[in-house]
Amino acid sequence: MGGSALSLLQRLAECLRASEPAAKVACVHALQADWLAGNLDPAIEAARTPIDRPGQPQKPELILPQKMPRRRADTVPGRAALIHALAHIEFNAINLALDAAHRFAGMPLAYYADWLSVADEEALHFELLNTHLTTLGYAYGDFPAHNGLWEMALKTAHDPLVRMALVPRVLEARGLDATPLIVDKLRAANDTRMVEILAIIERDEIGHVAIGSHWFGWLCAGRELEAETTFRQLLVDYDAPPLRPPFNLAARRQAGFSESELAWLSGL
Repeated sequence: MGGSALSLLQRLAECLRASEPAAKVACVHALQADWLAGNLDPAIEAARTPIDRPGQPQKPELILPQKMPRRRADTVPGRAALIHALAHIEFNAINLALDAAHRFAGMPLAYYADWLSVADEEALHFELLNTHLTTLGYAYGDFPAHNGLWEMALKTAHDPLVRMALVPRVLEARGLDATPLIVDKLRAANDTRMVEILAIIERDEIGHVAIGSHWFGWLCAGRELEAETTFRQLLVDYDAPPLRPPFNLAARRQAGFSESELAWLSGL
């Protein structure tokens, strides 16, 4: 890759530190374009100083997950609150993807390429949701939100194997499980644009979980660990959010969950 004023590591840090959503989204899209053009020095072995507090806008106000109000999709404010919650997940997911590339040194080049592409898609998802939110008369920051996703990033900050297990294969996979239920609510509210947006997000998120599954399997193989038993043990060791049905088995199958894992999930 050709030389550039900034390395991949520096550009990742710049995007992680960006606090305003529009600035973060623009930073990520520019980063991905420069990466694809071969303009960045990857420096995958370089020592790195983790960024444990990425940039966040002043709003939304962050509250405990259990304090979050219930969201009813059959009213405009309720639907806006639901879309806002999804936008907040995507904003956090941008930071999580950037962090996966920024925090962990010495992975293959394809690993960094994968997480840059994930960050770019999460930024697009945030834009789609935020734009739709404005059509309902609201903006990102108008409702409270919680910081559960980033807390899991910090819990898994010491080891990429644990990160790949518990962020893509637990948190993002739970998003795949929730999507059909949310789509049903939005169809009932005749919000066809949101149904279209969720179809785009689901397609991309299957790819993101598949990337997590791939690198989890790669890291397990490198350490001579059996992937499925290791995954189940990590759920216990890290007190991961409980896996509750209904499971979107078709989406999870596409995302790299094996038939034995799906059978295990179905028995929960």
